[in-house]
Order: sequence, then C-alpha cells, then structure tokens
Amino acid sequence: MKLSLFQTILLGVFGFSALAGLFVFATYSSTGGGADTIGPVVIWGTLPKEGMQSAITALAQSSEEFKEVSYVQKNPATLSSDIAIAIATGASPDLILASQEELHSLKKFIISIPLETLSINLFRNTFLDEGKLFSASGGVGHYGIPFLVDPLVLFSNTSILSSNGIARPPTTWEALIGLVPNIAVLTPAQQITRGLIALGTYDNVNNARGILSTLFLQQGIPMSLYSTNGNLVADLGEGSSKNSSSGSAVLGFYTQFADPSKVSYTWNTSLSNSTQMFLAGDLALYLGYVSEARYLQAANPNLNFNVTPVPQSALAQAKSVYGLVYAFMIPHGAKNTNGAYQTALLFANSSAQVAAAAATGLAPATLNELAKVPPSDPIAAVSYPAALYSRGWLSPTSIDVDRVFSGMIGNVISGRSKPDTALTDAKRSLNALLEQ
Repeated sequence: MKLSLFQTILLGVFGFSALAGLFVFATYSSTGGGADTIGPVVIWGTLPKEGMQSAITALAQSSEEFKEVSYVQKNPATLSSDIAIAIATGASPDLILASQEELHSLKKFIISIPLETLSINLFRNTFLDEGKLFSASGGVGHYGIPFLVDPLVLFSNTSILSSNGIARPPTTWEALIGLVPNIAVLTPAQQITRGLIALGTYDNVNNARGILSTLFLQQGIPMSLYSTNGNLVADLGEGSSKNSSSGSAVLGFYTQFADPSKVSYTWNTSLSNSTQMFLAGDLALYLGYVSEARYLQAANPNLNFNVTPVPQSALAQAKSVYGLVYAFMIPHGAKNTNGAYQTALLFANSSAQVAAAAATGLAPATLNELAKVPPSDPIAAVSYPAALYSRGWLSPTSIDVDRVFSGMIGNVISGRSKPDTALTDAKRSLNALLEQ
C-alpha cells in the first residue's frame, strides 16, 4: 500500500511518541495526582462545542481539575487529516473525543492504553458493552475511555398518530408495517403526501447509515469483525445459509417501504429529506439520534412529538439498537499525556457523567450511572435504557460507508441488483476501504 505524505512524515514521530506514551501509562499512579499535576488539557472533539463547553464550565465550578481543560470542535469528516497535520507539525491536542465511526481511521494516530494501566475486567465492569469497540484486538489494551452514548430512538408525531386512533408508537417492526395503510396518504398517481416513516431509500433518509446498521445488528450480523489473522473485515450476513441470507432479509425489509407494489409503500426518492418532512408534519415517525431531540424542539416549537425506543423484531430475544459511543483517545504527540489520561478518567466520574449527559442530551457510558433510575426527563428515560443495549461496528469513514450503502440500496430498489449481489458488492467495497 502506498504511503500518503502525512503517513511518511509521521513514521518517525510515532516511533518516539508511542514509547513515551507507554512509559507515562506504565509509571502513572492514579493515587498520586492532584489538580496541579494535571495541567492544561486540550480536547479536539466531534461533539458540538456548546454542550461540551457547558459541561466543562459546570464541572470546573466544583472541581479544580477541569479549570485548565479546553475544548475545540472538529468536523468528523476531516478529523483524521487534522490530527495527522497536528502531529506532523508538533501541534497535537492532548485528547481526541470521537465516536467509533472515526476510530478505524484514527487508530494509527492513537496511543493504546496498556492492560497494566486499565485491565479488561475493570474496563468491562465500568463501561457499557458497546464500549468494547474501543478495546484493541488481541487483548493488548484500549484505544479510548468511553464517555457518552447517542443511541437511535423513535420520534413520533403524536398529533398524527392520535388523530388516526393510534394511542402509542409501534414497539415492533411488524406492528409498524401494519400502520402504513392507516397513516400514509397517497394520491391516485401514487404520489406520497404524508408518509409513515422514512425507510427504503438512502440519500433522502437522514441517519440511513445508523438505521441500516440497527437492522443488521438486530439480525445478529456484526457488520465487521477481526479475522483469524487480526485484520478487520466486513460481514454483512451474505450467504449465511443455503437458501437465504440474513443480510438479504435486512435489505428486503428495508427496501419494501420504497416499493409501490407493496402494502408497506410509504417513501420514495422524490421526497424531501426525512428530517424536514418530520418537522413539516408530513411524516408520522422519524428515526434519529437522541441528541436530535433538542434540535427538533427548537426547529419547530409547535411540533408535538414523543420519544420512544426503536422498534425490535417481535421474535427478538434480546434488544439491540445502533448507537454512537464517544470516547476519549490520547493521540501521538500529546504534550500532556499523563494529564490527558487523568482527565479522561475524571470524565468517567459520576458527577462528570451526569453533568455531561445533561449538557449534551446524550446518555452516560458508565454502568454505575446507567444502573440508576433514569432522570425524570422523559427523553433521558428512553436514552438511558437504550444505551445499555446499544451496539455498533468498526467502519471505514462515514462518507465512504454512505457511498457504499447508497449504491447498495439504490441498486436494489432500482432492480439493477438482487439483494445478495448488492450485499456481496458492498462487502467487497467495505473490505477494500478497511484495508487502507
């Protein structure tokens, strides 16, 4: 594989900084630090600055350790290249805050936390199950310290549902399909003037990547896993049995909502973006991340909506939903590695978890907080339990995954490819991206 310019520049940098980072972790004692040992810590993160800065400010009022912590918001699409430039020029931050969707592209820039510093048992007994995505393959350490979780939830226009005699949003996919004839409004020419839910297409479905990931994960399809030789490879459940594949079942279920010949037809490529349709009152159900609740409330204060868990299969024995788990990672070239690690641990404290969750609208990542009775806030009462069964996968960059998934869905709904062929092509493309 041909090295990029930044990779070539960083080869020498990584050699020294990795050794230095391991030395700091090996000699750090959590009992020996106070506010004066942490020092300034600069965080580059993909979460909105408003919420993070609010949390840091609130924590600094009661804890001296947070007074020198600063936060800089970064674009997820350019985070990897921004870090590469920063390391190469000696301007690396002390911590990176990003979700598992950025982890694969960031791994080469991250100092792994050794098991001597943070054991597997301590990690798993402290953080929610999805946090294991930040554990390095082969049991050699951890790439990051989990912080917050942003699970997918179901937003419902209660005015539409109640006007059609529906008391509660659907809890199963089977029940959801049964609502289409009651809710969807079509013209004689099959034009949709009101939809039940945005499923079936890709480019005009906000969060389509997370929605498809949910459906795959609910079928027990990991989407990516480490092979026997330690390489990360894609798994979309294609060819899982002689007669059919679970991956094909996912594509069949998803694309039926854009098929005019099906009773479940309620969405197509000619419609506006799903977020705007929901805000305009032309969509009864909307699948989005819990962090979107505040945006929806601000964008249309007159919109009467409810938040409930994402539907599951009626036959499911265990719940699962796609979630973005955000973690603190220490990059090569960090000027204050020891302070960065201590700061990441401080954010896992109970008071910090509560303050950060309240400030951002996300859910905590620690089991201690998730085990408590959820807050009285009705949205948090949904997101906290959902965080416990949130799942994810290590993927190429979001832009690349969107391109692959968009092509996969487009080929199926247009009839250019059968589901199994589309899955095979998508898997091949994902594997090529994961090898980069």
